[in-house]
Amino acid sequence: MGGWMERWKIGAIALITILSVAGMYVFTSEASEEPHQGKLIVAVTIMPQKEFVEAVAGDRAEVVVLVPEGADPHTYEPEPETLRRVSEARAYFIVGSGLEFENHYLDKIRTLNPSMRIINTSEGIEFIPSAIEDSHESAESPYDPHVWTSPRNAMVMVNNTLRGLQEIDPQHSRYYRENAATYLERLHELDMRIRMELKNRTGESILVYHPAWGYFCREYGLKQVAIEREGKEPGPATLSLIIQEARRKNIRVVIASPQFSRRNAELIADEMGARVAVVDPLGGNYTRNIEEILRALQG
Repeated sequence: MGGWMERWKIGAIALITILSVAGMYVFTSEASEEPHQGKLIVAVTIMPQKEFVEAVAGDRAEVVVLVPEGADPHTYEPEPETLRRVSEARAYFIVGSGLEFENHYLDKIRTLNPSMRIINTSEGIEFIPSAIEDSHESAESPYDPHVWTSPRNAMVMVNNTLRGLQEIDPQHSRYYRENAATYLERLHELDMRIRMELKNRTGESILVYHPAWGYFCREYGLKQVAIEREGKEPGPATLSLIIQEARRKNIRVVIASPQFSRRNAELIADEMGARVAVVDPLGGNYTRNIEEILRALQG
């Protein structure tokens, strides 16, 4: 009897051990399937996109911006350290509208990181054809690349950003979707406020140094008149024609960008008795910059 009890005890201990090991194995296996909790590294071309990604990804992503604030994406060359960081990125959210920087460097960036997913954030946006007399992008692209200056286009870009983040990190899909909904509501409210403020301005012209506001103008029924022609500062004869047109249309403000010289904008403004408003279409705080163009037009 004692021998039987002894064997039973040994068997019970062995069974408990086996179950414990199995439990540890199950726990370990489940733990190994947990998503990686480190930040995603993703790349964008310009600063407004950084806001779009961060609005959707929250604290889940580290964003590498290829064209930093204050730089001109038509001429900027990326720093080696920036390219090194892009080589570690899971995805690159391109503007996708023919921006000169992307035309020059996208293939090189693909070579640096062949496994990186390329997300075109302009997918679904109707592009404006580039007017050769108004824009030096004509040689690079048949379209005006500044799609993000329209809040409605920004909504499309945010939805494409959401899709890309869900593709590379599906475990947090719901989190991204909820964040995107909050930010999209903010953009929708901004869009509706601009429509209300400019509803009686349909058909008016705005004078800009660099033709970056074509999509904003299309969205709200305005016409963009650019000082810069084919990427060059205008000569005296062209300046005179621009001033005459601005006076005829009673334009009271000249919109300048910090990436370009204000000299001709100030010269024209002085001749017209107008003022210069500096608004950055490439600034990091997207919604604030769109509000600034609205204030400039109202003032």
